Amino acid sequence: MFTKILIANRGEIACRVAATARHMGIQTVAVYSEADALAKHVAVCDEAVLLGPAPAKESYLRADKIIEAALATGAQAIHPGYGFLSENEEFAEACAKAGLVFIGPPASAIHAMGSKSEAKALMEKASVPLVPGYHGENQDAELLQNQADAIGYPVLLKASAGGGGKGMRVVEHSAQFKAALESCKREAINSFGDDRVLVEKYLTRPRHIEIQVFADTHGNCIYLFERDCSVQRRHQKVLEEAPAPGMTPERRAAMGEAAVAAAKAVGYVGAGTVEFIANQDGSFYFMEMNTRLQVEHPVTEMITGQDLVEWQLRVAAGEPLPLSQAQLQLSGHALEARIYAESPENNFLPSIGTLQHLRTPAAVSFELGGTAAMPAGVRIDSGVRPGDAISPFYDPMIAKLIVWGRDRAEALARMSDALAHYQVVGLNTNVAFLKRLVESAPFAGADLDTGLIERHRDALFPPPAAAGVVELALATVALLSSEASDAAASSDPWALQTGWRMNLALQRSFDFGDLDNTVSIAASYRPNGWLLNHAGGDFPVELITREKNDYTIRIAGKLVTGTVVIEGESVHVFTPGRHITLSYADPLAHAGQGEEEGGRLTAPMPGKIVAILVKKDDQVEKGAPLLIMEAMKMEHTISAPREGTVEELLYAVGDQVQEGAQLLAFAG
Repeated sequence: MFTKILIANRGEIACRVAATARHMGIQTVAVYSEADALAKHVAVCDEAVLLGPAPAKESYLRADKIIEAALATGAQAIHPGYGFLSENEEFAEACAKAGLVFIGPPASAIHAMGSKSEAKALMEKASVPLVPGYHGENQDAELLQNQADAIGYPVLLKASAGGGGKGMRVVEHSAQFKAALESCKREAINSFGDDRVLVEKYLTRPRHIEIQVFADTHGNCIYLFERDCSVQRRHQKVLEEAPAPGMTPERRAAMGEAAVAAAKAVGYVGAGTVEFIANQDGSFYFMEMNTRLQVEHPVTEMITGQDLVEWQLRVAAGEPLPLSQAQLQLSGHALEARIYAESPENNFLPSIGTLQHLRTPAAVSFELGGTAAMPAGVRIDSGVRPGDAISPFYDPMIAKLIVWGRDRAEALARMSDALAHYQVVGLNTNVAFLKRLVESAPFAGADLDTGLIERHRDALFPPPAAAGVVELALATVALLSSEASDAAASSDPWALQTGWRMNLALQRSFDFGDLDNTVSIAASYRPNGWLLNHAGGDFPVELITREKNDYTIRIAGKLVTGTVVIEGESVHVFTPGRHITLSYADPLAHAGQGEEEGGRLTAPMPGKIVAILVKKDDQVEKGAPLLIMEAMKMEHTISAPREGTVEELLYAVGDQVQEGAQLLAFAG
């Protein structure tokens, strides 16, 4: 077995590998960029080596520097995690040439499955069913469109070297094909350095089911059951579960055996995932093989009681698989939710910022290497801590929240409760959306397919609800309590916040911004608390306990608990299952300030201009696309907010822009 390994990745997977290695008595070496010097994965490893500047091309994608770091620190093997160089055959070959073990499949297997087109051809020879499509080398735009027309719309354009939902476009009509192809190719070349695409028939209500396979160097290959990853947005997974709802033993065996056949066809070694697209009638087609460990591997660990990272290390060291197919047991049901810094209501646009406040539900660490019949009910895999930043350079995942239950109903209830207790302040997250999704009728009823989110958009994206009297009371008490705490630390008698007056009780007004409205709360001081007046009603309020940001108050005779985080002029109120953000600006602090200029088109996040679709003096309609930005390897279209005229273009194609930068001058 290895004594030291280097982890060529970052975030939660680097932390995850480090935890397993520590359990096995193996030392670890972290690599990091200048943006990650204080990151969690650096802290949890035994050693750390700086690779270079923040952009991945200058750090985490520098194979030469990673191999140099491994040799310099005495590491015997490199674990690539997932993403970055994990499916790069040149990197695997370079490791071998340097005398290092690549903890993954051989370069030949990566090559065979690295191109979706070539992989389809291999699977066709192995009699694995394929979705109708074009997987050829000829990338002439006219030929591709003719192929799409012949297949019949809708079709799916996919980057041949792609993954993670990047470089994918659904094309509904022939007239949309040219623009979709250009966009797909741009995103593919930026993400993978390869703009080749394939064209496939787009199934209208498919399920995305993947099989976890594992092979060793002794000729053994098994499957560790399946995962259902159907719930997606922008072709990226949102929720995963194992086993797949409604899966019969016969279908599980058929898909598992097909996955093992696919792995054997390329001489696979290590952990891999064979992904299938399945119709509602049970028929299934090979989609692709990911030659690495997947983000969603924890749900497989939870239902099998096995540590797949430990399996990776043992197989890479030349040991046989720990278990045979017959020895594997499936126990209970597991769900995984990806907690992202993003804005679901704004087309899931990534959010950038600092985790000013981070509180997770109570979790019990997964017993690494264990085989317990009942794993921890709640598990959190994360690569961040309070105070860490989510930068524009890398994937905006905050954590993976994984739950286990004896059956799907128990797992659903546990996930809903865990999401209700997940608190983040400092950037936008998908936590509330995930809770709505888990509790929605189609997901709870296992009516699953890849279009679930779009099909139930109205229910999953309801209009935001206004703050209720409980949230407003908690916010008011938090402000008053914070003032009192500050005053208590002062020796100035005029700073006292008791509310004492000679003849009358002091009354104060608090104006909160809630959605697009201003909500006023009048607070009258009383000996044991305050009398709050809201919307014509009086509510006696008493502070019972305060522990940092946690408050227990009695309002109108009822005990209420909540967390209130004051961040600048924002007041975040968390009650079980709800997060309300109110604005509160001290009127004295803003005296004399004028209105800010509004109506400008600005960059929603840091990124690069990849296409400009208008010229100066162009007249455009509301909603017309003006330019396209690329950020976090995804394209974002900036559209006209109203009918108007483009007065000036402020950036050119290729320019980098900062969040909030005005992109063009527009008059409407």
